[in-house]
Amino acid sequence: MLVAVRDRATAADTFSAVLGAEKVGDDSIALYAASRTTMRAGDSEFDLLEPSGDGPVADLLESRGEGIFGVGFSTPDLDDLTRRLEDDSVVFGREGDSLYIEPDQTHGMRTTIRQSEPRDPAGLISFVYEVTNVVDDHKAAADFYTRAFGLDQSRFSPIDSDMWGYVGTLTLFNPPERLDRIEITQTTDSTRSMGRFYERRGQSIYMCFVETPNAGAIKERLHARDGRHQQLANDPAAGLYIHPSALHGILMGVSGTNVAWRWSGHPELAPKSAAGSS
Repeated sequence: MLVAVRDRATAADTFSAVLGAEKVGDDSIALYAASRTTMRAGDSEFDLLEPSGDGPVADLLESRGEGIFGVGFSTPDLDDLTRRLEDDSVVFGREGDSLYIEPDQTHGMRTTIRQSEPRDPAGLISFVYEVTNVVDDHKAAADFYTRAFGLDQSRFSPIDSDMWGYVGTLTLFNPPERLDRIEITQTTDSTRSMGRFYERRGQSIYMCFVETPNAGAIKERLHARDGRHQQLANDPAAGLYIHPSALHGILMGVSGTNVAWRWSGHPELAPKSAAGSS
């Protein structure tokens, strides 16, 4: 995940305190006019972006404050994906070993793509497995990501929620081995939180979800910091939601190991003690 923050050092301390994340690098991204601190949590990474001048990170902070700036994916063959994006007429920038796609090229989801590499996991989570992309038309978005990223729609799972007011698609990349996916949502109720978000911002990134073997430890760390959060389901092992005020503007869902399969097309893989759904 890419996160726009006012102060990288302060944000790094927060991610360490809440998720046990570890700092693995400091550098910059010229395309975003930003200095970057990279924090590893599980085998995923959070790029904390602090503006170094006028640019998109500074603009987001000015207009909306801290929060999700973009999402990152990895690919086993960056050159092949580059050719696929070019064939689909997707405009992107390239800096170092990463591709950068602006939200006007996708359905509101600013995207970074890097070459896959092995990582030593760190902290209290296992990985980031989901980013929620709120869109105008979830079927059109699913078709676009299928073409651009070479996804297999036979692996996708339809979703809907009266509670949260949306319909959509989980673009599962490699089930049942991993939960990784884009959650594409189209809102159906403008009075719900996601619907209100969409009314304000249009197509954009709403939140992310991570998996952990110990949701209780993260909850205890939030309690120690008076960080706002909410239980995910009746079972304490199921997980929690972390309020944006506790994590530099990020709304983050935290689910226990394999719990998310309950609402991801493979409920037989979810532990029987985990109740509820997202």
